[in-house]
Amino acid sequence: MTTSQEELLPATRRALLHRIAVAQSEGRAPSLVAAVVRDGRTVWHGARTSVDGHGPDENVQYRIGSITKTFTAVLVLRLRDEGLIDLGDRLEKHLPGTGAGDATIAELLAHTGGLAAESPAPWWERTPGSLRPELADVLGERPLLHPMGRRHHYSNPGYTLLGALVEQLRGAPWEDVLRREVLEPLGLDRTTVRPTAPHAGGWAVHPWADVLLAEPAEDLGRMAPAGQLWSTTGDLARFAAFLVNGDDKVLAAETAREMRAPAAPAEAADVADGVTYGLGLQIQYRDGRLLVGHSGSLPGFLANLTISVEDDVAAVGLANCTSGPLLAGVGADLVRIVAEAEPRIPEPWRPLPDVDSSVLELSGQWYWGTQAFVLRLTPAGGVSLEPLSGRGRRSRFRANGDGTWTGLEGYYAGERLQAVRRPDGTVSHLDLGSFVFTRQPYDENAPVPGGVDPEGWRGIG
Repeated sequence: MTTSQEELLPATRRALLHRIAVAQSEGRAPSLVAAVVRDGRTVWHGARTSVDGHGPDENVQYRIGSITKTFTAVLVLRLRDEGLIDLGDRLEKHLPGTGAGDATIAELLAHTGGLAAESPAPWWERTPGSLRPELADVLGERPLLHPMGRRHHYSNPGYTLLGALVEQLRGAPWEDVLRREVLEPLGLDRTTVRPTAPHAGGWAVHPWADVLLAEPAEDLGRMAPAGQLWSTTGDLARFAAFLVNGDDKVLAAETAREMRAPAAPAEAADVADGVTYGLGLQIQYRDGRLLVGHSGSLPGFLANLTISVEDDVAAVGLANCTSGPLLAGVGADLVRIVAEAEPRIPEPWRPLPDVDSSVLELSGQWYWGTQAFVLRLTPAGGVSLEPLSGRGRRSRFRANGDGTWTGLEGYYAGERLQAVRRPDGTVSHLDLGSFVFTRQPYDENAPVPGGVDPEGWRGIG
């Protein structure tokens, strides 16, 4: 993989290096390696290490912990896109007898299935997976702690179940399916279930002294789909580009977008923190931008993948310590540095290639009651509708091919918009899910729900 250091300005590169240098120093990490992706390509790579000599590069493996869950989610969504499952299916339909089968596949993906956060003792991250050979060993006697679908409660056993679902429907081990269906098609040659040289060693750093303790690198067995993988900044940079743009060999762009959409109910603390969860992806609102990705940790390692789709910038950070630098904050800062120092240059404005005159006549100002809206034409025959004040309900609408449109976001998502015409072909009003939009406030020439007072508009003397 070719890494172009010249694509960012020198001041930007120095700011990025400074950020990871502070993180490695203050976090007391034996090593920390990072990369930045822009326009789908790696444009910067940096590393800091406590060892004299050559620092780790984009080909050195680190354990990535729960970023593995995003890979597992991709496998599950491939099953859905092939029609083998529906996200609303109860797990029991495809993987019977688990004791947690009333949870839907979507709930497991979004950590809303009510399952416990961890498997029964001993702690699965630091003990051999052979201690938990069966799903029953992973789930324990009390797998459910919360009502299904009611709250977001992060669950590692939930992703073990999803990995088992993949194995059941593919008839092959999870790691073989992952390699065949995701890693090889995306060219992620340095992402593996077990470490392959060169790779970093995992360390614990003493909290009160600058000394190290080697951490065991256990094979997680049944828990592998929740956190087994090893990877590099080079591979995760390519994976980040895939999560933004999709790849028809693996998942369509539309499905990648679906992964990035919130899918879990937010609790009060989550609302305050600006965080939620999609389908295999963490979502946060930070420093005025929406970020998606995932963090990961296992004894000896920390990992983070952060993406700002709007800025088309992503960052990867990997460290080989059990605790230390807060890589989620580092990732967000790396994205912010590039986005603010070198903002994305928009594509040139171009006129629409053609326009339907019957749609063009709908553009302009409309009123819902007394609130002013504007309708604009968008590419591919779509339209957008938004308040003139800039505040309130808004949406883009996709053309259905029959003179109607379907809402794509917000309050109007899935709702149908149509122009209602009089017998002579002129437009009477817009109907949006029973809401009537007229050219004038409460236009008496249009059928306004509740009617229009015959005395009309008047003042109060």
